[in-house]
Amino acid sequence: MQGNLPPEAQEKLEELQDLQETAQQVAAQKQQAETTLRESENALEALDDAEEDTEIYREVGELLVKSEYSEAYEELEEKVDSLEIRVDTLEKQEERVREQFEELQEELQEMLQGAGGPGGGGGPMGPGGPGAGGD
Repeated sequence: MQGNLPPEAQEKLEELQDLQETAQQVAAQKQQAETTLRESENALEALDDAEEDTEIYREVGELLVKSEYSEAYEELEEKVDSLEIRVDTLEKQEERVREQFEELQEELQEMLQGAGGPGGGGGPMGPGGPGAGGD
């Protein structure tokens, strides 16, 4: 089908495909950030329930390293704050990509239907140009 499309429509279709790919990447990043955020929030809750003199170990690569309660708590709080910002940013990016996708999809549909919206239509003469029929 793509070979039968006018060059402008092919270009829009390629842009749509690129946006779809971007949307999938953003969604995957958001899902990963949300998962990490939930894990960090759970760890923070576990620290809240622990006594301050409890031995705390954190994962550093393949090792568990002893850590001070206050240091571990502060680092987790910072990580949670950072992840909340990251998830919020990704949600906004996801919404922008979705809006761009919908706009581009409408433009492509108008172009293919010859509706004659901005930039789409029946070529340089517009949808009502020579050979368009009429009286």
